[in-house]
Amino acid sequence: MIKNMTKGSPMKLILGFSVPLLFGFLFQQFYNLVDTLIVGKFLGKGCLAAVGATGSVNFLIIGFCMGICSGFSIPIAHKFGADDPAGLRHYVANCVWLSAAFAVVLTVITTLLCHQILIWMNTPDDIIDGSYSYIWVIFMGIPVTFLYNMTSGVIRALGDSKTPVIFLLMASVLNICLDLLFILKLGLGVRGAAYATVISQGVSGICCLIYMIKKFEILRIRKGEWKPDSHKMKVLCGMGIPMGLQYSITAIGSVILQSATNTLGSDAVASVTAAARVNGFLACPFDAMGSTMATYGGQNVGAGKLERLGQGLKSCIILGAGYSVIALAVSIFGGKHLASLFLDVSETSVINNAWLFLTVNTAFYFPLALVNIIRFLIQGMGFPTFAILAGVFEMAARTLAGLVLVPLLGFTGVAIGNPFAWVMADFFLIPAYFHVKKKLSVRLEAGGKL
Repeated sequence: MIKNMTKGSPMKLILGFSVPLLFGFLFQQFYNLVDTLIVGKFLGKGCLAAVGATGSVNFLIIGFCMGICSGFSIPIAHKFGADDPAGLRHYVANCVWLSAAFAVVLTVITTLLCHQILIWMNTPDDIIDGSYSYIWVIFMGIPVTFLYNMTSGVIRALGDSKTPVIFLLMASVLNICLDLLFILKLGLGVRGAAYATVISQGVSGICCLIYMIKKFEILRIRKGEWKPDSHKMKVLCGMGIPMGLQYSITAIGSVILQSATNTLGSDAVASVTAAARVNGFLACPFDAMGSTMATYGGQNVGAGKLERLGQGLKSCIILGAGYSVIALAVSIFGGKHLASLFLDVSETSVINNAWLFLTVNTAFYFPLALVNIIRFLIQGMGFPTFAILAGVFEMAARTLAGLVLVPLLGFTGVAIGNPFAWVMADFFLIPAYFHVKKKLSVRLEAGGKL
């Protein structure tokens, strides 16, 4: 169902759009949790650490793919808000060509270099083979990552946040079944967990593709509209590449922080892996808020309704603040129990470190909420370069944590890394929002194009 976010109560629209997205992110994290749970419980602490050691480089590459697709959806949202169906279809067609090209290039590069990357990251010798087995399969699945994120991004740009969630739910169930089959029945180890992830995401991507072709008349591209257009490709890349780089630049700091964590040994890696899975689950509402604000900002800028941007921002910040308090309480009182889902209860030191990591991170969830809400709103407004600059601040903070805080404070330095990065990004993003809004206002008053 198409949803126009340029009319009506911003709070109602944001809630109505973000709740289905939230379920989608929760399901996505749920099958990540199941991956980790099965690996940790049935394959042991070493295999859990092997998967966890790939987390930052996984985010570096897969995050770049997701960022590009998110950026591609912004011009589509602008055209939808401006009621320009022909222009919208032209952008969708060129989005398909670009996604295919990026998918091929990234798959070749990453699969050839992934073992060397793990060596550069100081991956402990006792887990590097398992890490390679897992991440190589994930990188081979980059094309299906593009397929799902491109198609779901187009659907969301039209205001439909529910349908991708339904297909993601199907994929989550499939992923769990495949985990059990590949790991417990076929004995494929960590590689089996990777196969399950790639196959299930491919199924959800194909479902999104079939749905958008059959259900949206506005997306039925005519023969002449498939022709590549250099101008539209330039616009798409101008939005997509900066958003992809924003993810990757942020992830560079995570890679450095992960490398520092690896020097503390596989127990420390296992602690971070368990805590990061719980943290990813708890942080899903902020991901949903961010994606919502990108579409909200894109449609309202396309419609020239700048006064609604501040209203939407205020509503979303209130939601983010309220949830931050709830998440901290869950972490403080239930964090150890959640971390023990992935580890044997006898691993008390690993569980205690996981709880420390989780509690420190959730204590700074409000800064994280601001990072997601403001950064994605700015991107939706058509200023993706500012997201890159925010990513630079995050990268610098995590790099400092990895190079200084971890050697100085040990595991406590690892726990501080993410919160430090979120606060640093907010110092940039808050004034950046007011700057870009003023810039758009000047353009609108001058009668120019937004």
